[in-house]
Amino acid sequence: MSSDDKYIAIIGDIADSKKIKDRKAFQQKFKHILADINDRYVADMAAKFTITLGDEFQGLVNNGAYIIKMMMEIEMAMAPVELRFGIGIGDITTDIDFNHSTEIDGPAYHRARQMIHEIEKKKSQYTERQSNMMICSDENNKEIDELLNSIFSVCHALKSKWTDRQTEIIYTYLTNNRNQYKTAAILHIGQPSVNKALKAARFYSYQSAMDTVNAFLSRLY
Repeated sequence: MSSDDKYIAIIGDIADSKKIKDRKAFQQKFKHILADINDRYVADMAAKFTITLGDEFQGLVNNGAYIIKMMMEIEMAMAPVELRFGIGIGDITTDIDFNHSTEIDGPAYHRARQMIHEIEKKKSQYTERQSNMMICSDENNKEIDELLNSIFSVCHALKSKWTDRQTEIIYTYLTNNRNQYKTAAILHIGQPSVNKALKAARFYSYQSAMDTVNAFLSRLY
């Protein structure tokens, strides 16, 4: 936690969830992925990720060290289903229960919810930049928020061009410590094929931008 005792709230939303054919299988997969994230990042979480309304989930994070990595892993594990993430930074005004994030409230969650609404609104406005992640902190950080949201938008444009196979390779690569040889072994392909897919997807440009955001959030929160 930062000295300012700020928390990072994440609200996730599944786009076009009503179009998912096998809802039961999807829900089981979704629960498994969130449980895995909760286990692996437990030291950084104030309240674990919880499914709230069937097509939404939320969680509360203590610091910015792994927030980008968490969201990327959730997003890619659920591909090709599209997810949206609202990130809110601020205070929490209720008690914090690790196992029940739905009972927690405060400006951090309000800002995360506001960002979900902003993403939905921008999607219907063709002249607006598109993104599936947006962040909001407070009135004094508007310029910083705008800069981070611009990076998210450019990264969204890059990953929107990824094929399902490229996404699978990238996800495997990310969840295996960015090791191309481990990725190749798991997917039963050669390391050159992994490297070729990463380059074709412009992954290194994407990763550099997201690493910059992550480093900034880690220092600030």
